[in-house]
Amino acid sequence: MKSPQFQPITIAGPAGGLDTLMLDSAWDEGARGVVLVAHPNPTQGGTNTNKVVQTLAKVFSRQGYVAYCPNLRGVGKSEGTHDFGAGEVDDMAAVLAYARAAHPGLPIVLAGFSFGTFVQTQLRARLADGEIERLVLIAPATSKWQFPGVPADTLVVHGEEDDVAPLQAAFDWARPQSLPIVVVPGAGHFFHGKLPLLADIVNRSF
Repeated sequence: MKSPQFQPITIAGPAGGLDTLMLDSAWDEGARGVVLVAHPNPTQGGTNTNKVVQTLAKVFSRQGYVAYCPNLRGVGKSEGTHDFGAGEVDDMAAVLAYARAAHPGLPIVLAGFSFGTFVQTQLRARLADGEIERLVLIAPATSKWQFPGVPADTLVVHGEEDDVAPLQAAFDWARPQSLPIVVVPGAGHFFHGKLPLLADIVNRSF
């Protein structure tokens, strides 16, 4: 197994270049899939260097996926202006198109943390069934934004003591869909001290 490092690349987006970190598959035999990871709210400092974002990318890399972690518009060196979750979906769609062209035929996972879950659920709602292998939502901020419904096999992980995106709000969103939530006991929004457990949960799901 290889030990790839994050590589900076720029992907053309609808509002300009998207400053993106790419992590190659750790498998010696090459990639078996692609994951796009969306960062938390940039108005609160969220970028693609967030620890949860990078933890997800590393877990998927070890599982044979190429990970793309873009800074969405107005974040880091990405061009454009923060659009509160609207234009960001178009940005992620551009990353999806890039990934499909770079890795034709490979299954694609959409993953996000906090604000990033809002972006990814909206992108998934635009796509036909079967276009995406799976959706992974870490601490979905359902109390802040209006989330669409998601596929039944979506992996949702939430901290028991999340004071940014309350667990109860996530349950209120998930309940009508009969969507299970994996709850990490004692974890806050950023999973401080719980990142190895979060990584294990995601790893066991793939």
